[in-house]
Amino acid sequence: MDIYIIAISFIIPFFILLIIIEEYIAYRKNIKINRAADIISSLSSGITNVTRDGAKLGFILISYSWLVEHITIYKLEPLWLAITIAFLIEDFAGYWFHRMNHRINFFWNRHVIHHSSEEFNLACALRQSISDNIKFHAILFIPAALLGIPATLFAIISPIHLFMQFWYHTQLIDKMGFLEKILVTPSHHRVHHAINEEYLDKNYSQIFIVWDKLFGTFQEENKLNPPVYGIMRPANTWNPIVINFKHLLQILKDAYRAKNFKDKVKIWFMPTGWRPDSVKNNFKIEYIDDPHQLKKYDTNNSVQILIWSWIQLFFAGFIMFLILLNISIFSQILTIFLCMFLFLHISSYTFLLDENKWALIMEFSKFLIITLLLLDQNKIMNLFILKFNLSTIWLYSLISLIVTCYFWIKEINRKNKLKFV
Repeated sequence: MDIYIIAISFIIPFFILLIIIEEYIAYRKNIKINRAADIISSLSSGITNVTRDGAKLGFILISYSWLVEHITIYKLEPLWLAITIAFLIEDFAGYWFHRMNHRINFFWNRHVIHHSSEEFNLACALRQSISDNIKFHAILFIPAALLGIPATLFAIISPIHLFMQFWYHTQLIDKMGFLEKILVTPSHHRVHHAINEEYLDKNYSQIFIVWDKLFGTFQEENKLNPPVYGIMRPANTWNPIVINFKHLLQILKDAYRAKNFKDKVKIWFMPTGWRPDSVKNNFKIEYIDDPHQLKKYDTNNSVQILIWSWIQLFFAGFIMFLILLNISIFSQILTIFLCMFLFLHISSYTFLLDENKWALIMEFSKFLIITLLLLDQNKIMNLFILKFNLSTIWLYSLISLIVTCYFWIKEINRKNKLKFV
């Protein structure tokens, strides 16, 4: 089984436990750090990212393995030194790639999902991208390749480095004394997630804060200026898949509307948020002027819809593990169909939280996919039918369709809040 899948299988229950503990501590301290719809959105985003990565639904422009094979000029030894240098290179490259994701318009689309929550908690750490499908960050690992650090070492270090970034997404830990000078702490990362003018585009480091201090992007948290979280162009949806591609759609629209060819090209590589003057003046978009006046996105869902959405989330997690744990025996077409089913499923219940009519379209679409799989299982299921009864998923999907229609007719339609994204 793939190292990534093994690691994820162990780490996800641990992360969920920490999220529960954080919520319990916040409750005891009477601190509001979570909202149900926001947590559901964050966890759903994590499911999409883990499934995409586990199913390897992406394109690697250049791989680190290829670099090691072709440009190595020295074999770094002993092992402990190779591990140390590899971790430092991982962290250094992470700083620059992170900074690039924030500073370049097109690359922001790869990272916007992570900053889209207007809360700051452990759950929002799981808001990871599915819009970064073209992988090229290995270019930043050229120093490691020159030193002959094996790809298998990074296969172990990279997930560990990523998981080590989870803990500092919290408001419950104050400044940590001398550690503030060495490591990225919750205080540093609260600054990074804030949209206050003082904090924008600061603290890109992932483990060692030294990179920000070296390259002029460090900002200390100011008690007189409490962080306000979110993005300058609010997402205004709980659907993580929409959030993943919303900025890209805006760039495409602006590029199409731009009057000259230079602007049509320029818009992709300019600083994040840049728009041609002709487009900016004629096509206004919502933008946060004063973060401290921010009104958080809220759909005031009923308790019944929230309970149903939690059930839907647990089912999404089940489908995720079904895909990941059986990826080696699934045919490629089955994997793709199940991923499509999962993404439509997540879109359905998060659109329902948005009170958006597209929830019904997503439900019908996913029911159609699972029905086609059931009818054609002998041709495409292979060993899958021995592992799980597809009829159970079909039955749940039928119930899901009925319940979603019920909520739409009884609650949402009655509130007369029909919306389209």
